[in-house]
Amino acid sequence: MTANTQNTETELVASLKNKDRQAYNYLYDNYAGALYGVIIKILDKQEVASDILQEVFIKIWRHIDSYDAGRGRLYTWMLNIARNAAIDTLRSSGYNQEKNTQYSSDNMSAHESRLSISMKTDHIGLKQLLLVLKEEHRQVIDLSYFKGYTQEEIAKELDIPLGTVKTRCRKALLQLKDIMKS
Repeated sequence: MTANTQNTETELVASLKNKDRQAYNYLYDNYAGALYGVIIKILDKQEVASDILQEVFIKIWRHIDSYDAGRGRLYTWMLNIARNAAIDTLRSSGYNQEKNTQYSSDNMSAHESRLSISMKTDHIGLKQLLLVLKEEHRQVIDLSYFKGYTQEEIAKELDIPLGTVKTRCRKALLQLKDIMKS
């Protein structure tokens, strides 16, 4: 990360903490597509994903004071908020009941949307970044961060020990961290 990028992010965060609406609009315009891509990948429903995206930006606006630059980049913080909101929705009983009753035409529409969103996440380089990882590491990151699986669920899905899942996750995240630093 260059000093220029850091200064810009620092200025943006300061403006957001001062409740500057222009900064918020900038944030939404520049990050909504990427966050929506993560949400839709987890939920598979456009309407629900759009609602969650709005809730995520409200949460970001209300809780920007809890953002700590020392713990990571602004985008990473927002990504975690979006991911957690999508996973919370996915695990809610109301969502699961609705999901069980949806029609196959809805599935086709969601699939088309995912293809479109996949292109948006490619635009920010996320998919390309994951291609650097070993297949076994990419698999756990995909299940965990994009599909909302817990580590226990990943272990069952891949039929591997929980410790192996934890190790692969950790190695993948460390590798991604090193890649992003360079």
